[in-house]
Amino acid sequence: MDVKDDGDGRDPRTDGGLTTGEVARRLGVAPTTVRSWDRRYGLGPDTHTSGRHRRWTTADLARLERMCSLTATGLPPAEAARLALSGTSSAVLPASRAPSRSPVPGHSRAGSGLRLGDARRECKGVARAALRLDAATLDRLLLTAIAEHGLVNAWTEIIVPTLQAVGRKWESSGERYVEVEHFLSWHISGALRRSAPPVPPESTGATTVLACMPGEYHTLPLEVLTAALTERELPVRMFGGALPAESLVAAVRRTGPAAVALWAQSRTTASWPLAQHVAAMEWGVRGARRKPVVLMLGPGWAGRAISGLRRPSALADAVAVLESVVVT
Repeated sequence: MDVKDDGDGRDPRTDGGLTTGEVARRLGVAPTTVRSWDRRYGLGPDTHTSGRHRRWTTADLARLERMCSLTATGLPPAEAARLALSGTSSAVLPASRAPSRSPVPGHSRAGSGLRLGDARRECKGVARAALRLDAATLDRLLLTAIAEHGLVNAWTEIIVPTLQAVGRKWESSGERYVEVEHFLSWHISGALRRSAPPVPPESTGATTVLACMPGEYHTLPLEVLTAALTERELPVRMFGGALPAESLVAAVRRTGPAAVALWAQSRTTASWPLAQHVAAMEWGVRGARRKPVVLMLGPGWAGRAISGLRRPSALADAVAVLESVVVT
C-alpha cells in the first residue's frame, strides 16, 4: 500500500500515527464508523499511546482499507472484519465478491454496470444487490449504512447516488431495469421504517404534515423526511402520495400543524395556488390565530419564489427548518 501525505504533513510512518479523524478522511467514512469498527470488531490500533488519544499506524490503516473494500462488495461487516483482521487477501474471495480497486479511498467510480461517478464505496454494494434483485443483501447493506452513517448522511451520500445511477441506467436502456428501480425503492422504504423509532406523541399544534401534491406519487423523499423527524422525536403526520387538494386542506384543518411540507417531483404536479392556500389557512381563537409554515420540497418547485413559502434544497436543510419551527 502506498501511503501518501495527507496534505497536512502527517505520515503514519514518520509522525507517530494518524488520529481517528485523519483516518476517517483518508477512508472517506465518518469517524463514528471507525470507532464503531474498533468497538464491535476489534479493528482498533495495535498500539496505544499515553492518554485517551489513539494513533493509527500504516498497518492499522491498511487493515481498515481492507475492511472498506470487503464491505463494499456486500460482505456482512462481521465477516469483512474477520478477513481484515486475519490479513486474508481479497484474492481468495469468490470472483463475484472480489473488490475492485478505487483511486480514492472510500469511493468508487463504477459498480455493476451503473455509472456511479465519484460515489462512496457502499454505493457499489447497494447497486450490485439491487441489480441482482438480492433482497437479503440489499436489506443488510441499507440498514448497515443507516446505522453506521446516520439517516441523513446515508440518504445523501449512499442511497440517493445509487437511486440516481439506477434511474440513468433505466433512461439509457429503454424500458429495461424498471424492476430494479422499483425493487430498490421498496427496500429503501422498508429500511427507513425498520430503522426509525416509534412515532412520538404530539402536543397540540406541534406536528408536521407531509404530503405529496395531487397527482404526485414519488413518496420516498417524504418517507426519509418522516424517518428523520421521528428520529429526532418530532411528531409527524405522513399522508403519502397524490393527496387530493380537498383532502390536504381537510388534513391541515383537522390537525392544526406547525408546518406543512409538500413534495412535487415535477412542475406538472407543483400547484402554487394550492401551496399558497394552505399557507393562508388559520385556526385558533380570535386574537391568537395561527398559520402553518409551508415548505415546498422537490424539483417541481424550482424556478419561482413566493414570499412566505420556504424551499429548502436538501434533506438536512428541511429537517433543520422543521425542527426550528416545531420545537419553538
